[in-house]
Amino acid sequence: MTDVPDSGELLKRLGVDLDTGTLRIALTHRSYAYEHPGETHNERLEFLGDAVLQLAVTDEIYHRYPEWDEGRLAKLRASVVSARALAGVARSLGLGPHIRLGKGEVRTHGSDKPSILADTTEAVIGAVYESLGPVPARDLVLRMMIPLLEDTRVLHEGRDWKTHIVELVAQHGLGTVRYEVAGTGPDHERHFTADAVVDGQVLGHGEGTSKKAAERAAAAAACEALAVRFPAKD
Repeated sequence: MTDVPDSGELLKRLGVDLDTGTLRIALTHRSYAYEHPGETHNERLEFLGDAVLQLAVTDEIYHRYPEWDEGRLAKLRASVVSARALAGVARSLGLGPHIRLGKGEVRTHGSDKPSILADTTEAVIGAVYESLGPVPARDLVLRMMIPLLEDTRVLHEGRDWKTHIVELVAQHGLGTVRYEVAGTGPDHERHFTADAVVDGQVLGHGEGTSKKAAERAAAAAACEALAVRFPAKD
C-alpha cells in the first residue's frame, strides 16, 4: 500500500479538512516506514494524539458527571480511551484499509489488529491537533467518543471481568475458568490472543498487547455470552 486510498472519503467521515501529507504520516505504521527509507511513521503523532484524547475526554466527563468522584471518573475515562474502544471507533470509520503497513503486518492482517487500529486513531487525532489546532481536534475526539459514553459495554469495561466470570461460572455450576493464551510478533511488539474456556467450551475470545489484557477481554466476552445464555430475571 503505497498511497492513502480514497483519502477524501476518509476525511469526509472524519469531518476534518486535513492536508494529505499530514494524513499520510498519521496512517503510516512503523513497519511500513522501516521498509521504505525516508517515510515518516506515525508514533510521534500517536504520542500527541493520546494526550489530546485524554484531555478532551477528561474535560467532557468531568463536566458531564459533576456528581461522580475521582475514582469513578477515572474508570470511565479508561474505558472510553481503551484500545478496545478506540479500535471499535476505527472500524466504524473504516480506518483499517487506509493504514500503510509493512509486508509482515499485511500478511498477519495488521489493519484489523486492535492495537494498530487504536494507535492509528490516536495518530489521526494528533495530526488534526498539529495541523488544525486544539478546537478541531477536540471536536473530532468528541464526535468519536461521545457515543461511547452511552454504550453500556464500554461503560462497564472498567469492571473486573476475570473475577466476575469466576462468580458467574460458580453461580451456574459450570466448573472453572481457564485461559488459553498465544502470543505473536517480536518482543517489542507482542500481540496476544486469549480464549476463556469453561467446561471444555470456548465462551469468549480476546486480544491485547499483553497477556493480562487479552485474558481480560476474553473474560468480558465470556460474561456477555453467559448473560445471553442465562438472562437476568425481572
